[in-house]
Amino acid sequence: MSEPRVLPLLTGPPPERRDAARNREALLAAARELVERDGVHAVTMDAVAAAAGVGKGTVFRRFGSKEGLMAAVLDHSETEWQRQLMFGPPPLGPGAPPWDRLVAFGWSRLETTLLHADLIRAAGAEGSRSSAAYSLVAMHVRYLLSELEVTGDLPILATALLAPMEIPILDQQIELDGFPLDRVYAGWVDLARRIVGPNAG
Repeated sequence: MSEPRVLPLLTGPPPERRDAARNREALLAAARELVERDGVHAVTMDAVAAAAGVGKGTVFRRFGSKEGLMAAVLDHSETEWQRQLMFGPPPLGPGAPPWDRLVAFGWSRLETTLLHADLIRAAGAEGSRSSAAYSLVAMHVRYLLSELEVTGDLPILATALLAPMEIPILDQQIELDGFPLDRVYAGWVDLARRIVGPNAG
């Protein structure tokens, strides 16, 4: 069974004027560079505007707030990760057995969430990862579960596998409970194995 073709990549806002698109890309590039260099908490709308060579008002008009800007930066990172998921090399991308893809997905999702933890928190009320991004990931997990011939309520089972990868859960386990990352991942693989049953590798 081939990878479903109904899973669009997260593509951001609708088409816009060429100059507006240039401004948006310049602002996002400046914000990404500042986040990588100084960290999320050091980024201000003034700093992003200065780095992009536009007025501060332009940043607010494009993104509304720092939270909106951080959500847009997060969406860009999520889109790049999705490309690896859908089109990259195996085992994360197509071409590997479904169990291998599922456990590779688990590690990659865990790693990516922790890498962008501050960015996810900074997106705040803007929704952390967008609903479109979450929907695609949930559909991918359901697809792998169906390939593994899992029975039961696949949307609910997919949610059970995705929930441990969210920042509130990881904060509790890693920051508060002090669980090492290897234990968190091993626990997730154990959960996946229990859901998949005898078809797990």
